[in-house]
Amino acid sequence: MTQTKKTAVVVIPTYNEADTIGEMIDHLFTQTFPTIKNWQMKVLIVDDTSPDGTYKIVQSKQKQYPGLELFLNKQKAGIGTAYVKGFKHAMKELSADVVIEFDGDFQHPPKDIPIMLEEIDKGADYVLGSRKIAGGSNPKGWGFKRLFFSEIGGLTARFILFFPGKKFFQITDPTTGLKASRVKGFVDSMDMDHLYSVQFGYKLEFLFMMAKLGAKIKEIPLQFGLRQAGESKITGQTAKDIFKTIFLVRLNDPATKKFLKFGTVGFLGFVINSLALEFFSRSSISSSLASTFVHLSGTLLNLFSTSAAWAGALAAELAIISNFILNNFWTFSSQKIIHPLQFLSKFLLFNFTSLGAVVIQFVVIGLAAAFFGDTVIVRQLALIFSIAFLIIPYNWIMYNTFIWKKK
Repeated sequence: MTQTKKTAVVVIPTYNEADTIGEMIDHLFTQTFPTIKNWQMKVLIVDDTSPDGTYKIVQSKQKQYPGLELFLNKQKAGIGTAYVKGFKHAMKELSADVVIEFDGDFQHPPKDIPIMLEEIDKGADYVLGSRKIAGGSNPKGWGFKRLFFSEIGGLTARFILFFPGKKFFQITDPTTGLKASRVKGFVDSMDMDHLYSVQFGYKLEFLFMMAKLGAKIKEIPLQFGLRQAGESKITGQTAKDIFKTIFLVRLNDPATKKFLKFGTVGFLGFVINSLALEFFSRSSISSSLASTFVHLSGTLLNLFSTSAAWAGALAAELAIISNFILNNFWTFSSQKIIHPLQFLSKFLLFNFTSLGAVVIQFVVIGLAAAFFGDTVIVRQLALIFSIAFLIIPYNWIMYNTFIWKKK
């Protein structure tokens, strides 16, 4: 029984590329595609009715190559729009299993297409051509401005989109234009009607969406070629478009929104903590607790008999109560706990998991007071240090792991 071949559609957006598109089409159908045995290969040209007649050349080539398709836009609408329309057409009309983003000017080597499909066959969902890994390179003819944009812009995009996650280290060339994407479960699951950019920035949003969908990502070396003819898709507004897009993508990501809420709640908790620390430091409560343990010695430099340590612990508990309530009904509202008994049990669990924060604050403030004196400045600096470097990472892990864990 003959196994049905999967379909890969090479999507090429064009605008005034009459000098190269015919040669590219010939090369793909006569030299590249014959080397690919287990895929049905098609080419979809998305042309914005180029004034130089690019689409007319494609129409003439369609008589020669049955696998050549043309999608004609009435006016120039941007590379992002071209790719989105191309992907939709490839999925709906051409039954694409994989869509490949490709340039029509030979800056992307056609020989990389079989390599990308081999990686898809091995289990990758998203194959990226990278200029940053061994075997990849930028054109030698690029000037400083273009190199700076590629290197610094790419690093900035990686940082904003993926730091501190593992994708920051896995994806080395986020602005690459050579990509092969699995359709089922990925491209067909995306909302491509509400992109932040219809220009070059779409590439970064598309990359982020694929990563969020859990795509298995594989990079292959890309030796990016120097444009010989046609118009560059990089414009004076490209950098602005990219930074606007990556900022909006990351800012509106649910995980980012949750972390910002977490930070806001943490700041309010810090304010409560700071004020409570000074209140308890001046009250008889912490002094009474300290005097109770005055005879205990040799433990943590006798911290149990230090008034500042107990004031720090009591202040931490007030902040914990505040944080639990605000985080439950705001930060983690999608997983909020409303049943009274469950709320009480989770609050007790929250206090138990937050015990580490109480201990941290007890020790850090107590040690600071013991070594540097029990003053307002010492207590507040010790509080800031303990929260910023120890308690915040501790709480974030505990909240996501035990309290508002996703089901």
